[in-house]
Amino acid sequence: MTINRWTRWSGLLLVLVITLGSAVTCSTPGTQMDALQVRGSLRVATINRATTYYVDAEGHPAGFDHDLLTLLADQLGLALDLQIYDFEADALAAVERGEAEIAATGSMATQARRTRFRYGPTLREVKPQVVYRRGSRRPRQLADLRDPLRIAADSPVNDVVNRLAEGYPELAWTTVPDADDDTLLYQVAEGEQPLAAASSDVISISRRFYPRLTVAFDLDEAMPVAWAFQRNEDHSLYNAVVQFIVALKQSRELDRIRDRYFGQLGRLDYVGSREFSRDVDRLLPKYRAHFEQAAQQHGLDWRLLAAVGYQESHWEADARSPTGVRGIMMLTRDTANHLKISDRRDPKQSIFGGALYLRQQIDRMPSGISEPDRTWMALAAYNLGRGHLLDAREITAELGGDPNRWVDVRNTLPLLTQAKWHTKTQHGYARGHEAVNYVGNIRTYYDILNWIFGAQDEADAPRDPPKAKPPIVREPDPSTRALDLESPIL
Repeated sequence: MTINRWTRWSGLLLVLVITLGSAVTCSTPGTQMDALQVRGSLRVATINRATTYYVDAEGHPAGFDHDLLTLLADQLGLALDLQIYDFEADALAAVERGEAEIAATGSMATQARRTRFRYGPTLREVKPQVVYRRGSRRPRQLADLRDPLRIAADSPVNDVVNRLAEGYPELAWTTVPDADDDTLLYQVAEGEQPLAAASSDVISISRRFYPRLTVAFDLDEAMPVAWAFQRNEDHSLYNAVVQFIVALKQSRELDRIRDRYFGQLGRLDYVGSREFSRDVDRLLPKYRAHFEQAAQQHGLDWRLLAAVGYQESHWEADARSPTGVRGIMMLTRDTANHLKISDRRDPKQSIFGGALYLRQQIDRMPSGISEPDRTWMALAAYNLGRGHLLDAREITAELGGDPNRWVDVRNTLPLLTQAKWHTKTQHGYARGHEAVNYVGNIRTYYDILNWIFGAQDEADAPRDPPKAKPPIVREPDPSTRALDLESPIL
């Protein structure tokens, strides 16, 4: 009897152990990707910068890393949980502590950092550079430095300088705590500090708003920018991200997103920046109401329309070209007649006519072209003619590019000057390189006007509505606030 009772209890115990073991096995995901699917979200630590994540003029989240991460989360079937930090070091620490799966800080993946984190594939490249204020003494190499370099304490440029110091024992630099690159670059531009070092993308953005900020020299060769992951033995998420980025590169979608945020950097030199800033104060107030009214009437962003006007005439109402185009929007006589414009020299008529013409160009673009590529191609057509733009799209397709993406068509437009190509097109020769410069300049002016004037309730910037779920945005530090138009954006 005792033996039977023990047999019965031992059998129950064995069943219980097996059942509990099975339950534990079933409820405990085997990989990081399994755990993410159970939780339903991807946690990403980032920083509020023009190169990574910010809130755009219409109040929408934007930025190079933001757009990529949105696509990634959508592909993985997860909600994007963005954790916004003030400083890069805090974002990286969140990954080390396991509070985030990815750190997307838009920074160089230096060798020193690779000992702490596993980095994904290269998303873009930047150079560490030294800057000084225009008009002061320019150092051309490390040996010329007479003042210490100022570097943000959490910047990867510190890793570069530490390595370089091994060959230049006299090299002096100061790491500045609780300061970001933007602050240090502003101090140099204003003459408050002689030198600073930062990455080339941040410098290029800052130079558009601080014309006296000037690059002295490169500290090193171009270095990769990539996302950081925790160093562990589970590669399931990492491998999924690698596959995702490889697919983006193969489809050229990565090129398209990169062009959207960085394609127009470096187009405006010191003289151009100063002149544009002066004209914004001197001339734009005369015509701003016309730009706003015309843009509202035709569903455009007034700042984009104003940028077109500046590229055309520098906002000079009596502007005239040798070919006979006239007025602020530099309309040809034929175009003015088509638009029923009686006086091209009248600022209001010219601006309203230009707005209507641009709206027509946008609407006539093939349906497969999405924003902002649609607007950039419409601008090229505004400058070059729709027929030549369509010719360039055909050549783009023939060369294996995507005719619906501006980044591909932009590379093809200059071929319209070559007989090898334009003789095979319907509309023949065209100065395609001028259209490329035309669109690039307008994008630059448009970005600066965004920064100066901020969001407008009536403005409709060239963008498609988001197709993926909006991200969950959390700010671990309550004092952190999203970058708005009071700060430079792209």
